[in-house]
Amino acid sequence: MIPGGGQPNMQQLLQQAQKMQQDLAAAQEELARTPVEGSAGGGLVKATVTGGGELQGLVIDPKAVDPEDTETLADLVVAAVRDANQSAQELQQQKLGPLAQGLGGMPGLPF
Repeated sequence: MIPGGGQPNMQQLLQQAQKMQQDLAAAQEELARTPVEGSAGGGLVKATVTGGGELQGLVIDPKAVDPEDTETLADLVVAAVRDANQSAQELQQQKLGPLAQGLGGMPGLPF
C-alpha cells in the first residue's frame, strides 16, 4: 500500500483511462462516418470507403468498360479500393494514433 495519497492517485488514473476510452470511442464513431475516396486509372474508377474501411460506393467511368477486357476493369476496381483503404488507414492513424499513444503512456495499463 502507498501511504498518504495512494488511493486518490488510483482514482485519478481510472478517470483518465475512462476519458481516453470515451475519446477513443468518439473518434472511432467519427471514422465510421467519414468518407474517404481512392481512385485508379487516372480517375476512371473511384471507390469510397468509410474511415473504418467499409466500402460504400464505386463509380466507374464508361470509358473504363470494355466488354472484351473485363480483367483490366477488375484490376482498376481492386486498385481503387486499395487506394481508398490506404487513405482510410492514414486517417485512422491521424485520429486514433494520439489516443492509443496516450493510453500506452499511462502506468499500469497493458497497452
